[in-house]
Amino acid sequence: MTGARPRLLLVALPVSLWLAAAAPAQTEADLQAAGRVVLQQLDAFRRDDFETAFTLASESIHAQFDRAGFEQMVRGGYPEIARSVSAVIDGSKRGDAGEVYLFLTIRGENGRAVEAIYELVDEATGWRINGVVTRPDTSEKA
Repeated sequence: MTGARPRLLLVALPVSLWLAAAAPAQTEADLQAAGRVVLQQLDAFRRDDFETAFTLASESIHAQFDRAGFEQMVRGGYPEIARSVSAVIDGSKRGDAGEVYLFLTIRGENGRAVEAIYELVDEATGWRINGVVTRPDTSEKA
């Protein structure tokens, strides 16, 4: 019996090391997937395709707005996002509840740039945009 125990430990150690190595890769994959969703939505806005852009919003956003109300909110409150000419993802952070925060610099067709923080949540249909806050950008990144 004494010989069985060391083998079990030798098997458990590689498995635990593999799981530890897999965790950051999953996080990186999540961040990339979330980033793609934001960039897809910005592209849809550029094409005035608010139907597609709305599909990338979270269930919470769908509960607050219908498609027309969503378009009105974006055009009225976020002109640089509604008509962007460039967007750069500057960083990201994982929230305690699994949400992802992406930090972007977005330059609008109007010539102004904003710093934006997007919150994304993982829903049954994939990562979805749950909200965004912006402030004027004073740098020249975008």
